[in-house]
Amino acid sequence: MPKSSKKKKEKAADFSKAKLKLGKGKQAPSNVVDTSFKARSIALPSQSIATDKDAGAPSTRRRLTFEALIVHLKHYNAATRRDAILGLRELLEAHPELISTHLTTLVNSCVRVIGDEDSSVRKTLLSFFSWLFLHVPQDDLMPHSPVLLLFTTSAQTHIFPEIRIDAVRFLDVFLEHIPDVVTEGWTQQGGGGHGRRVLEGYLGILNAGTTFGEGGDTGPVQATSTASVVLSPASKLVVLRSLAAFLKHAVGAGRDIEVDPTSATLTTPTWYFSSSFASSSAFDAFDALLRPELIPSPRAGARLPVSSETRSWMPEASEECEEDFAGLFSLVSAANLGSWAIQDMDNVDAAVAASSGEAQTGTTPDQQVASSANVARALHPTLVSTFLDCAPAVFSPSSTPPQTELQMVLVVCRIFRSLYGRILQDAAESGRVHETAESDLQAMLSYLSPYFPFTVNGPVNARRDVKVEQAFQDLNLIFCELSSFLVLASQGGDHASSARRPKSRPARSSRSAASSVSGRGVNTRQVERVSEYIMQLLRGEGPPSGVQTSIPRPITPQAYISLLPTIWSLINGRTSEMADASASLFSVVVQHAIKASSTSTVKRHVVEFLGRLVLLDREPEYIGTFRCGRNPEQDAKLEEWVLQLPQTLWELGGSHLPTTETIVRLLLRLSQRRSGLLRPATYTALRSRLVPYFTITHPTRGKVRGPYSKLPLESPLRRLILNLVATILVHRRSNVQEDDNLLAAVTDALHGASETDYFEGIVSSM
Repeated sequence: MPKSSKKKKEKAADFSKAKLKLGKGKQAPSNVVDTSFKARSIALPSQSIATDKDAGAPSTRRRLTFEALIVHLKHYNAATRRDAILGLRELLEAHPELISTHLTTLVNSCVRVIGDEDSSVRKTLLSFFSWLFLHVPQDDLMPHSPVLLLFTTSAQTHIFPEIRIDAVRFLDVFLEHIPDVVTEGWTQQGGGGHGRRVLEGYLGILNAGTTFGEGGDTGPVQATSTASVVLSPASKLVVLRSLAAFLKHAVGAGRDIEVDPTSATLTTPTWYFSSSFASSSAFDAFDALLRPELIPSPRAGARLPVSSETRSWMPEASEECEEDFAGLFSLVSAANLGSWAIQDMDNVDAAVAASSGEAQTGTTPDQQVASSANVARALHPTLVSTFLDCAPAVFSPSSTPPQTELQMVLVVCRIFRSLYGRILQDAAESGRVHETAESDLQAMLSYLSPYFPFTVNGPVNARRDVKVEQAFQDLNLIFCELSSFLVLASQGGDHASSARRPKSRPARSSRSAASSVSGRGVNTRQVERVSEYIMQLLRGEGPPSGVQTSIPRPITPQAYISLLPTIWSLINGRTSEMADASASLFSVVVQHAIKASSTSTVKRHVVEFLGRLVLLDREPEYIGTFRCGRNPEQDAKLEEWVLQLPQTLWELGGSHLPTTETIVRLLLRLSQRRSGLLRPATYTALRSRLVPYFTITHPTRGKVRGPYSKLPLESPLRRLILNLVATILVHRRSNVQEDDNLLAAVTDALHGASETDYFEGIVSSM
């Protein structure tokens, strides 16, 4: 009877007692009531009834105020954080006055997003910083630089490679606006500046170590990077390009030819002349001969004269006096009253320069050179391997070079120019030998030399790309500079040996004569190829191209400036093998100066460089090889160029004051120093050609004032020109039969002008 037994069991279950088991809790009855509960809160800060909202506060189209957007920057949703950054830009574009009042809050909130794990947020923040820093003055941005660089250098060592690469992009923005802060302290190991951490971040991403062996910075390089990710070519280009910009600002030796496309604010470098003078004071005096005082400001086109203030003579010297002849000797101050040994007095000029540099910047030139050498040693394997990987694709004769590899090769060469340019510039100036740097640079030049001159290859019917042609021209210019660094370094050793014998001008030894052109690593054939390329460039002839024939075009100011050290190293290092090539190069330089029009952007630099070459003959402490006046044909060309300068002055008028000042200073120095180029016939031609600059006799209008009247009334250039005229008139008095057309023209031009008394005074005194 199974049915009845089942019922009996069910009835018995209602009255059975559950047995308790060890370790088991007491079971709840079946009819128990669950009294537990859960509570949750909803936070709505933007809808709180306890907060009084300002209806007139600036807001975005989504009704979000500045405070609300700052809160959204901390949101867990990446899209909300990205929209918050876009909203900040929208709000600040509509209300730019909020930037200055909320800059601290804005920066402190945005820096936390630099290392955000979402790529769209980082990209939006990068675009926002690029826009924001254009609207913030540099002085207002400087106090916030520590926190900006703190989070950026932290992102450089992030575990994710994408964040490290984006941190480098942020550094590019900072280098554009606050480069001095980014590079500060890059030479100090464990210093207070951010530059060292930034540099170590660069090298860590590139898998290049910065820690050295037992000898400190002088020991062997040890790889310290823990990065195991192989960068893609595009990412590696981002890092190398940013590193090149960092080194350009930090080292100060490399000058990228596309940084400043205008020639108005460019200055003509003269450091390469220093190895040809017996002392640094003599070189400084030579450097100041033609240095223009009227340099246009890069902003708003304003002209900023270096010494435009009017100074009055003081009978007694004082600390408030700003004149350079007041006799303020910084080495005898209380801070510099240290003891000097006899060995320290061996080279006083170097000690004075080192003391001045340390007092002004806190970093001595020796520290900068040593740090540059250390970084060069650490980067050399990475740079060489990068070049060797990209060179076959870039210089292939049958295909157009890919942009990424081409830019990679260009950036590698720029880094070489910055680092080794600073190291070997020190060798040229001080005479110290940097054997490791010279051998490393020569090794790199041996890899570059088979492709020089670099030309665009590919199919004949391929379309011309101006950017590619410009990149190849930059490579050619950098190759010329790197070659000149080795030559100038060898000449610097000759200067160091001759500086110890200042009583007489020493004769150059056979070793120095042999190395003055070819250098300690540049062979003669390489120098000849460099010389041929420079002559083609000055003539306006481009190197032969595999794509199409290049259209002749004038040389740019940036290219001309970058060639000056190379030109000087070649014409100053004559040997029996290279005498003809050096003479040909100098003739081309003079011919280019004659053909350059007055409106050419390179005119001022041409006049200053060639003028300095002419003035070297009258320098008592000049110990170089180059001399003017040895070739009658060259002297005739130089006289033709000098007689062309008054016409250039007339054509310039009052449009380009720096060029006018350079020409006037050159003619004044030549007259004061009785240059051999200014023969009596040359003086006569100069006087007659300067007359139209002051007064022109028109057939119908009579006497008309010349371009001198177009100069600004308060410009010191007006009196400088009068000084030139008075100096030239001194030579007229040796021959009373000459007419006074120039004196009469100047007198007519000064009628009613404030410079009349000044001119009469200097003429009567002379």
